[in-house]
Amino acid sequence: MTVDHSASRRSIELVLEDKLGHDALRPGQLEAVDAALSGRDTLCVMSTGSGKSAVYQLAGFLLEGPVVVVSPPIALQQDQMESVGDGDAAVLNSTLSDGERERVLGDAAAGAVKFILLAPEQLANDDVLDGLRKAEVSLVVVDEAHCVSQWGHDFRPDYLRLPSAIEALGRPPVLALTATAAPPVRDEIVTALGMRDPAVIVRGFDRPNIHLEVVRHEDAGRKHRALIDRVVETAAPERPGIVYCATKREAERTAEELVDRGVRAAHYHGGLSPKARAERQTAFVGDGELDVMVATIAFGMGIDKPDIRWVFHHDVSESIDSYYQEIGRAGRDGGPAEAVLFYRPQDLGLRRFFASGRVGHDELEQVATALLDHPRRTVDPADLAEVLPLSDSKLATGLRQLEEAGLAEVREDGLVAVDPRVEVDEAVDRAAESEEQREQFDRSRVDMVRSYAENEGCRRAFVLGYFGEEFEPPCGACDVCERQAEEGTSTVDAPSDRPFDVGQRVEHDGWGDGTVTGVSASQITVVFDTVGYKTLQADLVVERELLR
Repeated sequence: MTVDHSASRRSIELVLEDKLGHDALRPGQLEAVDAALSGRDTLCVMSTGSGKSAVYQLAGFLLEGPVVVVSPPIALQQDQMESVGDGDAAVLNSTLSDGERERVLGDAAAGAVKFILLAPEQLANDDVLDGLRKAEVSLVVVDEAHCVSQWGHDFRPDYLRLPSAIEALGRPPVLALTATAAPPVRDEIVTALGMRDPAVIVRGFDRPNIHLEVVRHEDAGRKHRALIDRVVETAAPERPGIVYCATKREAERTAEELVDRGVRAAHYHGGLSPKARAERQTAFVGDGELDVMVATIAFGMGIDKPDIRWVFHHDVSESIDSYYQEIGRAGRDGGPAEAVLFYRPQDLGLRRFFASGRVGHDELEQVATALLDHPRRTVDPADLAEVLPLSDSKLATGLRQLEEAGLAEVREDGLVAVDPRVEVDEAVDRAAESEEQREQFDRSRVDMVRSYAENEGCRRAFVLGYFGEEFEPPCGACDVCERQAEEGTSTVDAPSDRPFDVGQRVEHDGWGDGTVTGVSASQITVVFDTVGYKTLQADLVVERELLR
């Protein structure tokens, strides 16, 4: 279907004003909505606070059938319902009774509700799929689409079923939304969701109102005390903020110490009960009873609090993708905010340990054997979970790798079909090699966090380059640029002196093909398709012609 852009824009702007109460489109919104209305799969990458939710809402109000919105946490679903308005959205989740679920599906089929918000595991329910199929869904939205990459491998096996569920719904167009996705993650989102020739729209990674800073320490105790002191100096009712910690224990310890210092703080992590998490979220986001949330990464996704003034990291994040997503929760109102990483090089060891949790050759062999030994040709993954000594995430990863190796196929109904013609040993070997490459890639992302923390150039240019976006320093809003301005020094090189451009495809004899993500006077950063991120010394690259 061909869309008249001028007519489309007029219609979109009317809906923007009448339904959402906004008076102007933001960069990228028109292109994304236009692509979705034309029936094209679309991946929309926009920074936190730039209006991603409005993209699917605008498209949904202009399409005839209901829109399915896949969102991971219930908190995010509730925020989205409130943003759409009463009567236009309904939630399908595990808290509903059978009767309530049937009523929601009936309203969707009757055209009485426009947006159906649900978690991915709901699409494994045959009754839900049947009801949505009858409703003739016009668009499937995957919000927080980076979860397909990060969680589909390690945390949320139900994301692996999304392509099958989308096919079962008649293959409506797919709109994937995320606030942060480096080029390799974008590619994985497209592949994991089975998107067809998608429009990829990337806008607005730069958040100039967020000041970037790294505070380096060699001693763990001094680093911890420095963070505590900084929070005590910074936190106030008019200056709420978040402290991110790598572990539940550290989050609890830090929150307790802040409370002892007179700060209105609380900890938040996945080990709390749903009720406790909801109460603390409300106290921080809605009631203003808390000034500081000390949390693991379990807190943040879908949290709509525009006046967060700072985000401090007690520990390094698992990747630049995660770090930028986490600090992006500050300053969503456009006001000044700060992001400070309290960095100790030894802390990277914990992240490298987390990144090394691949499914081994023996475990893949166990999954393959269980599939082949099963009395039926099609296997329910739940049956495998009962007989294999593997976590759900490892089982899901193993099935995915064996599917890519050709031994297994996850069908539309969620069952796994086995191809007995495939040589098992060869399939397991291919799957193990793929897992090893994934682990190497994940570890390279941890190394990029080290590069950010120890970088001697503009931090904003480093981060934006990681996401494939050019930026000419100095930014004037990071500790490095400010220090260089005071000292009268600079590491900025003229664009004409750079041997490569950000986004340029290159080839290395040992690491294969890759994409340049950052160029400075001293180093060149490339993300290689199979081995991940590598930081190369610029003069050696030119002298030895390491890239071409």
